Amino acid sequence: MQFEPVIQAKLEQMARESGRAAAELVKDAVAGCVDEYSAPQAMLNSRYDDLKRGRVSPLEGESAIAFLHQRIEARRNGAA
Repeated sequence: MQFEPVIQAKLEQMARESGRAAAELVKDAVAGCVDEYSAPQAMLNSRYDDLKRGRVSPLEGESAIAFLHQRIEARRNGAA
């Protein structure tokens, strides 16, 4: 991959300091990003499936906001 000179310099410095190949560092970084971005997508897909199958009911916007405010107040008042 081609990187901007500043990024390339940082990558090379990290490789020197860690004793690992720059390509290995990039591979690990990309794998971490893929994991980080795929987890929320999997959760959203699961929630959508739950809604489609009727396992959960959607909340209207105002109801959801009221529910969140109640939970915040309960936490502030020491009730979890």
